[in-house]
Amino acid sequence: MTRAERVNNVKKRDYFTQYGDQVRKVLEALLDKYADEGIENIEDMKILQVNPLDQFGSPLEIVKLFGGKKQYLKALAELEREIYAA
Repeated sequence: MTRAERVNNVKKRDYFTQYGDQVRKVLEALLDKYADEGIENIEDMKILQVNPLDQFGSPLEIVKLFGGKKQYLKALAELEREIYAA
């Protein structure tokens, strides 16, 4: 499967409904970044400093949306699992 197909599958599964509006927008932006650039880039915290993610605030502010770094990393790991789910 291509990255774009994987992204579309994640979006079809309504994975994001468990999150609030702002967190959902961040995760969708990360998903779009994955489609463009691959998984390595979304695992790097520096990704939060680039467009369009920088529109949500500083990396610290974005992580706070998730409830802290631990929860951000957990959400990111879940997103990766969803990307590669059959």
